[in-house]
Amino acid sequence: MIRVAVIDDEPLARSGVIARLRGEADMRVVEECADGHGLAALRREHVDVAILDVQMPGLGGLEGLAAIPRDERPLAVLLTAHDSFAVRAFELEAVDYLLKPLDDERFGEAMDRVRRKLGGEQRQAMAERFAIRVGTRLSFVDVNAVTWIEADGDYAALHAEGQRHLLRESLHELSRKLDPQRFLRVHRSAIVRVDQVVEMQPRPNRDAVLRLRDGTTLRASRTYIDALMAALHRVA
Repeated sequence: MIRVAVIDDEPLARSGVIARLRGEADMRVVEECADGHGLAALRREHVDVAILDVQMPGLGGLEGLAAIPRDERPLAVLLTAHDSFAVRAFELEAVDYLLKPLDDERFGEAMDRVRRKLGGEQRQAMAERFAIRVGTRLSFVDVNAVTWIEADGDYAALHAEGQRHLLRESLHELSRKLDPQRFLRVHRSAIVRVDQVVEMQPRPNRDAVLRLRDGTTLRASRTYIDALMAALHRVA
């Protein structure tokens, strides 16, 4: 069982997170705090992951997290309403970064990342290649050749070495098979291999336009932008 602490100064926000966690059968809320001081008292031996608001009165989430010695610090999933703290989140090795109001699918993805980080899914479960069926012919695409993936109805379209391959699998299912250190959801309809991003151009609404090494341009939505920024700092 994964032990979770929920830290937010807004009671309704805490309730929303806790309600979502009830849908995660392997997770149990063991601590509930209203500020960073409560967070700073937590240790990994009692809590596996802390889901915490970044900005709180008194002691904020990042400051509370930083107050815990690194080798005793639980995993962290950060919540924020507006400001960008991605670089600081990267420094504190946050697992994910969620924008309020929370999106249910995005929250589920963050919990999957927590499971992978804690070893709930074995490394062998990560995809190494994909089987593509065209009529009676079966071909294979190496995961290392994939630069980005887009949703296409009931299919996922793999873009690899200038070719587009259709795989009968949803983008959400596929994201669970990919190494989260290398592949990141940037939009409801797109996953990118992080090391392929060469440029990110922010837009006024906090979305961004990404340019990949092969010249492809993609939209990154504000729901995913801070996690993307943290990931880009990780591979820099």
